[in-house]
Amino acid sequence: MGLNGDVAVAARAARAAADALLPLRSTGLTGRPLGDAGDAAGQQAIAGVLAAERPGDAVFSEEATDDVQRLSADRVWIVDPLDGTREYGDHERSDWAVHVALWVRGELSAAAVALPALGEVHVTDPPPALPARPDGPVRIAVSRTRPPAEAEAVAAALRGRLVPLGSAGYKTLAVVRGEVDAYVHSGGMYQWDSAAPVAVARAAGLVTCRLDGSPLVYNLPDPALPDLVVVRPEVADEVLAAVAASR
Repeated sequence: MGLNGDVAVAARAARAAADALLPLRSTGLTGRPLGDAGDAAGQQAIAGVLAAERPGDAVFSEEATDDVQRLSADRVWIVDPLDGTREYGDHERSDWAVHVALWVRGELSAAAVALPALGEVHVTDPPPALPARPDGPVRIAVSRTRPPAEAEAVAAALRGRLVPLGSAGYKTLAVVRGEVDAYVHSGGMYQWDSAAPVAVARAAGLVTCRLDGSPLVYNLPDPALPDLVVVRPEVADEVLAAVAASR
């Protein structure tokens, strides 16, 4: 894959984290101890790449102290070194991810999302090719542990099907990869949970927004960004209408 500039840096950082995370699953650790070790290893790997290749940029990471200087910076890397700690801690699961996004003056400009257990890294340029949608009911990715009422309402209104999956990044990439048609989330999320996956989804031509239809905005003072819709364009109008009717 011939990548240049910031996208290449994002991809190298995501791969570095993947290379650190995968061997840890063979150490005998499981569950929360494995997740904690993965969080630390992924953070160290990504921080090392960014410090070496973009030392002047700010970094906003789930696994590092929030530096308020990011709020006045022109370039901010928004990072989740291990998205889906619970799934990562279960050796049987592959639905976890690594997120590396770059925000430049108000916009997400480059990103990479690694799905290490699948050996994949998806980037914003070249954008992923969106597979054709198969015939059948609308498939909606939801949390495995707490499917939101809005998603259940969409499924009922459209006679769709809920598909429980792991991390936020994996669920977003499941739309990109053609596993599902939409991802509807409410009930808590942070900027690092969605920045890189949303950037990749947008590059692939997907529709992304808040539950109320407003834009997703990043590098705000409050790290919380609690809800999200990612949907294929050909079913976006009906999914967003069903979400609006549910609220």
